[in-house]
Amino acid sequence: MGEERKFTVRATKDPTGGYSGRCLELPAAISEGETIEELMANMKEVIQLVLESIEKDCPPDEKIVVTIPT
Repeated sequence: MGEERKFTVRATKDPTGGYSGRCLELPAAISEGETIEELMANMKEVIQLVLESIEKDCPPDEKIVVTIPT
């Protein structure tokens, strides 16, 4: 099984119904859902797509990893 990663999603309730969300760590990852559960499922999918796109567009020899203590 692969490494598990956690992301923070800012969920906003739309006054006309449903929810929108944006991943704070990956600003390109944005989605919507009629319920919080649907929003979370949609956000998981869009986060995976954004991560795949980043990996595809960034060759290994152009990446560095920065570790910040918590």
